[in-house]
Amino acid sequence: MSESNKRAMRIRGAALTLLALVFGFAVNQSAQEKRWYKGNTHTHTINSDGDSTPDEVVRWYREHGYNFLVLSDHNYLTEVDGLNSVLGAANKFIMIKGEELTDEFQKKPIHINGLNVKELVVPQHGDSVAGVIQNNVNAIRKVDGVPHINHPNFGWAISASDLKAVKNNRLFEIYNGHPQVNNLGGGGMPGLEAMWDDILSTGITLYGIAVDDAHNFKTPGDRTKSTPGHGWVMVRAASLNAGEILRAMEQGDFYASTGVTLRDYQADGKQIAINIAPSGTSKYTVQFIGRWGKVLKEVTANPAVYTFNGDEFYVRAKVIESNGKAAWTQPVFLNK
Repeated sequence: MSESNKRAMRIRGAALTLLALVFGFAVNQSAQEKRWYKGNTHTHTINSDGDSTPDEVVRWYREHGYNFLVLSDHNYLTEVDGLNSVLGAANKFIMIKGEELTDEFQKKPIHINGLNVKELVVPQHGDSVAGVIQNNVNAIRKVDGVPHINHPNFGWAISASDLKAVKNNRLFEIYNGHPQVNNLGGGGMPGLEAMWDDILSTGITLYGIAVDDAHNFKTPGDRTKSTPGHGWVMVRAASLNAGEILRAMEQGDFYASTGVTLRDYQADGKQIAINIAPSGTSKYTVQFIGRWGKVLKEVTANPAVYTFNGDEFYVRAKVIESNGKAAWTQPVFLNK
């Protein structure tokens, strides 16, 4: 080989090495750009029917490791700019504006949270349960807010059929920490997970969130009341600001939890992989769930992996902890 060819090969090799370093850094940088943020999108203060001031409520969540919080008082929009300026370190904790739009149809309670709305939205009413939901969702969207439908089984108000009829909504509560919202169903009425699978099985994209719906901060140990710390979301976002957090949620890049923490969760065209952060002596079972709520696979390994075989319509996962805590990942659609 001539000296000129050897020199060309050395130059080409150096260039490839440089490209690898550059692109490798870009990949690593991209992976590091997103991180997990813990938040609650449903809680109350004395501005509606809570027992504590906004300052007291915010303090509780900051002191318990949350990164963001929505104060969602009934038909009341609490101003958070002052709270955020007092909080200071926006890279650690932020407040997001919100309200619980509180409406009804034939005495059935219909509650929809508006997250990061520009202004207060008043109840829009309607001529059916689905109509009330749709009118309020539309009103929230009109002021650039993100809606989520609250506790469907509260007062047995909202059915899966009602939810199927709603357009332009991506979020609903599959777990609400209030002690009177009938998360599990009963008496012939489906629980929220069964409703979720019913809706997903028709091809509707809907993501499940867990919330506190906390009202009572003065009596934290009283489970007959709606106390804080029972349900939250872990959102994977590029940064801790309202726009990025809500964008990630509407894209399904989060999981819901009542006490289970995941080290990581990844889904691609081939598989779902879940890495659980163990706690104490707890043990974990992971169910991979498909169309109509069928358990496709159940594993106790950690990490838990499900490889797609290609004929699933969607797959979601539920992590069940041995003391009753749980986490839910969002559905991955394969043949939609």
